Amino acid sequence: MTKGVLSCGSKKIALTGGGSAGHVTPIVTIIPELLARGYELHYIGTARGIERVIIKPLNIAYHPIPAGKLRRYFSIKNLTDIFRVIMGCYRSWRILSEIKPHVIFSKGGFVSVPVIAAAWLRRVPIVIHESDMTPGLANRISLPFVRKVCYTFPETAGYFPLDKRVLTGIPISPKLLQGDADQGRKRCRFTDRKPVIMVIGGSLGSRVLNRIVRQSLSSLSERYQICHICGNGNLDSSLDQMEGYCQFEFVDHENKMLADLFAAADLVVSRAGATILFELLSLAKPNLLIPLSKKASRGDQIRNARSFQKQGYSKILPEEDLTQDRLIDQIEQLYRQREMFAERMKNRRRNKAVNKLIDVIEATA
Repeated sequence: MTKGVLSCGSKKIALTGGGSAGHVTPIVTIIPELLARGYELHYIGTARGIERVIIKPLNIAYHPIPAGKLRRYFSIKNLTDIFRVIMGCYRSWRILSEIKPHVIFSKGGFVSVPVIAAAWLRRVPIVIHESDMTPGLANRISLPFVRKVCYTFPETAGYFPLDKRVLTGIPISPKLLQGDADQGRKRCRFTDRKPVIMVIGGSLGSRVLNRIVRQSLSSLSERYQICHICGNGNLDSSLDQMEGYCQFEFVDHENKMLADLFAAADLVVSRAGATILFELLSLAKPNLLIPLSKKASRGDQIRNARSFQKQGYSKILPEEDLTQDRLIDQIEQLYRQREMFAERMKNRRRNKAVNKLIDVIEATA
């Protein structure tokens, strides 16, 4: 266990979720309020996953477990990962026996399955949250064992039993709304004479999006400055000195730099995970979405993106149609329509998901 500073409250909550930032950042958003309400918090995740990187600065107890990836296709690794899941269940049982939480809150991802299995065996009540339009595999497996399932999109309601489901939305950090555009441009060595495009390929990066964006730089940089969050291990050192282009591997949500970069952005080109969509909505940032194709996913990002397109918040460029020319053309269209998109997003209702989600957790504990 990685020890940290815990609150002195009488009730304990075990948090879990991981594999990508989207399974962790909503938890990060509710942690300050949970601590303020006097809860003792513990996080259960993998030893080397991105969840540990994100949670470490928050100074709460971290308990690593082995976990196997849940694949939707045949792979020999499925056989070996079965043993990792079993070991993860055993380790989770030991951890829960030690910390004795009053409730489990899971954000999904493959690491959550052994935690939920152990919690169910120990009769610890479980609350899960689903961000996407359709439930992920880990949450589908977990559903029979949970007390409550919180969800983000109204369209998702039909996937869950009436007595378990609660529409909460997805929590967005208030810190994200407090960025300084001047500081954002300064961090990227940008001027205020050209608009800024922020490109986000997700915490794990997107090879195809990174490649097409970089191939388009000579054309894009004539009119725009590009801030590119390309994912861990995807930096291109040959572009470090390029004027009007700045690249980052990953920027933690607790780092004020992310809020500053968002504030500096006039447009955002992004994947279509639910967390980033609702962040863009809260920030009222005109955006072009390039959802993961069905070849690489279950199609959840496509459905997320279509929902936002239908509401008039986003433009979509399917990954199958992603070329240099199409990307540049769609960016130009979005820039011309940026004020219309921003105005639509500003008129939506304020996000109150943090309190709604915590109320469900408290009622279940």
